Parts: sequence; C-alpha cells; structure tokens
Amino acid sequence: MEFLSGFVGSLIPFLLILTVLVFVHELGHYWVARRNGVRVEVFSIGFGPEIFGFDDKHGTRWKFSAVPLGGYVKMFGDADPASATSEGLEEMTPEEKAVSFHYKSVAQRTAIVAAGPAANFLFAIVLLAGMFMVVGQRYAPATIDEVMAGSAAAEAGLVAGDRVLEVDGTEVTRFADLQMVVRENPGIALPMRVQRGEEEFNVSVTPKEIETQDRFGNVLRFGQLGVRSNNVEFIKHGPVAAVWNATLETYNLTAQTLRAVWQMITGARGTEELGGPIKIAQMSGEVAKTGWAMTFWFMAVLSVNLGLINLFPIPVLDGGHLVFYAAEAIRGKPLNERFREYASVAGLSLVIALMVFVTWNDIVNHPLVQRIGEIFG
Repeated sequence: MEFLSGFVGSLIPFLLILTVLVFVHELGHYWVARRNGVRVEVFSIGFGPEIFGFDDKHGTRWKFSAVPLGGYVKMFGDADPASATSEGLEEMTPEEKAVSFHYKSVAQRTAIVAAGPAANFLFAIVLLAGMFMVVGQRYAPATIDEVMAGSAAAEAGLVAGDRVLEVDGTEVTRFADLQMVVRENPGIALPMRVQRGEEEFNVSVTPKEIETQDRFGNVLRFGQLGVRSNNVEFIKHGPVAAVWNATLETYNLTAQTLRAVWQMITGARGTEELGGPIKIAQMSGEVAKTGWAMTFWFMAVLSVNLGLINLFPIPVLDGGHLVFYAAEAIRGKPLNERFREYASVAGLSLVIALMVFVTWNDIVNHPLVQRIGEIFG
C-alpha cells in the first residue's frame, strides 16, 4: 500500500512537469511554423489515441493523447508525427504547397525544427530568472572556511581563509564554480591559483574519488576536495541581472551535461547515473515535496536536458533533421529519400535501445527491487 501511494505521489508531479515541458517544446515548433505560413494540422500532448481535444480557427487539432510520454506537432505534408514526407507532395496545388512544411526553404525548415529545443532553453532561463528575482540566487565566494582533516585540500596544504582564484586555467568567483570543476575530475591533479592574505601562489590538488548514492538511488562518482564554505547567501536580482545570471546558469547546466555525456562515452564515467521515466517520476515526486522553488529548479534542469537531447544528431530527433537540412544546404538538394528512411530507422532503433537501457537502470536501481534482491539474494 505504501508503494502504491508513493507511486501515485510521484506519477502526478511527473506527468504535470512533463506535460509543461513537452508543451513548451512543441509550442516552439508550432509558433515558428505558423510565423512561416505552415499549416499545423495537429498539436498533441502524448501519443496514441486521443482522449480529448478541440479544433481552433486555423484548423489545428489540439489534443491530449493516451500515452503521455512526449508529444508532437504534425504539419501539412507530414506523413506521421516524425515529419516523414507524405506521398503525393508532387500533386499538391500551388495553394497547398504554400502552406506545406516540406515546400518551405531550408532556412525556414531549420528555424521551425530548431525552435523546439530553443523554446526549452528559453523556458529554463525564464524559470531561473523568476527564481533569482523572487527567492534569490545562491551565492558563496570561492573562499575556504573549513578544511577536512585528511582531505585532498589538507594534503595539498590549503587552509581556512584561502581564496581560490583559478582552477585548471579557469577563473572561479563562486564556491559553486570550484565545486563543479572538482566534482568532474576525481583523481586528476588540478593546478590552482590561490590567494592567502596578500599573497598569491600556485598549488596542485588531486580530488579524491568518492562513490555514493543520492536519495533517488543514483550511484554517483565524483571528486571531493574536502573543504566547506559557511558564507552562503541568496542574492535577489533585478530583472536584467536575473535574466543575465539565468542565461549563464543555463549555459553552465548545458556544458555540465555535455561533459558528463562525453565522460560516459569515453568511459571516464559510469552509466549508472542515467535514468529514464521511472527515475524521473521518482525524482519529480521527491522534489515536489520540497516546495515550489526546488520544483521550478528541477523543471529548469529537465528543460535544458530535453532541449539538449533533442539537438543530438540522431535521425528522428530534431538534431537529426538539422543535420539533413545542413547537408541539403551544402549539396543544393535533399539527401536521397531511401538514405533518409534507413537513417531514420537506425535513429529510431538507437532511441528505443537507449530508452530500454535507462528503464532497465531505473528498475534494477529501484529501492523496492533492491530490497527484493536482498531478501532472495
């Protein structure tokens, strides 16, 4: 009974958050398509059979569908939600060609496809900017207030009161900047420039590798310096400063995610952290309990990840379409249709395989499954 109530408690926040993020993504496609004169036939939240919907004055069917794990915008001339070319394009009348997605210029199609991920990044900036104005942005200077005994910092000779100015050639001004670089480089010697009083000196510090589990069951491996900052405060910004800092934060989230993906590809980082719908649902339920501020932060992080994943150059994703359009712009004509069909099948297979993998990760790392394994193992 406890498991069932926990599942429902996670499912509702997950569906609400996912619905908002999918709506924002598809609205980006829809808005730019309409600005470029494309007729949009369907705007769907979810896949499969329609649950309910309505038609607007432009002839677009807005609907909620039975499987709420995504969504799509189907434009005039599309054979399916993946924007595959429908048959009979050549037989279209001039009036139909004028409102067909596939008869728009390469630049227009590129703008329409890129608008979905762009909307997710923009939404993250809006959420973060709102938080920075209302709650404030967490800030702590890159000053060490406490050094743990036996830590990497202690072994390198760092002491309380030291201010870190630069790590591995990158200037740091916030304690969070220092933490981010250290966490991503376990066991790797990092050159640092440090200020102590009026003097500056260089030192090499090798963060210790830590392996632990977070409250969601994710196995985490990261570097640890062994220092603390006790001067944390929340600084509220005006609109302009809030937007600027939110943009920087969105950039940092994007760069951090790309670094993590690259580390997984090269084998420097395990894939245990990858999570699918079950893990995201579990995290959504936990985050929702902490209040609206953390929920908005979580939505911003997910929005960045959704925008970024869709830009990966995999056919069937937005990034795959953008690669096709780039090739078309260079060649002066579209890629061979048969090639695009094969590439789309390969891309879809890759996406399905990834979904199976992350869902398997979710299942084997779920606390209930681990508990069963302890009983019968």
